[in-house]
Amino acid sequence: MKTLTVRLPEAVVAEIEAESRRRKLSKSDVVRERLTGAEKSGRREPALIDAIADIVGSVDRLPRDLSARTKKYLKSTGYGDKRTR
Repeated sequence: MKTLTVRLPEAVVAEIEAESRRRKLSKSDVVRERLTGAEKSGRREPALIDAIADIVGSVDRLPRDLSARTKKYLKSTGYGDKRTR
């Protein structure tokens, strides 16, 4: 395997180091996974989930099964109906 030296912003290095400690992998393994996209085949993508974690569940008074019955819910609210002017 060849060696490559890369300069990264401190924030990215901090992310890699934190993930390395959390997953108990070397920083090189974490970087390799990110470069090859191997992380995408895993169960979760931490960066995406972390980006929306603070808003998940933040909307009140929606039905629990909204994702399964979206059309029915929208129809019951009158969404898409023609309105008089």
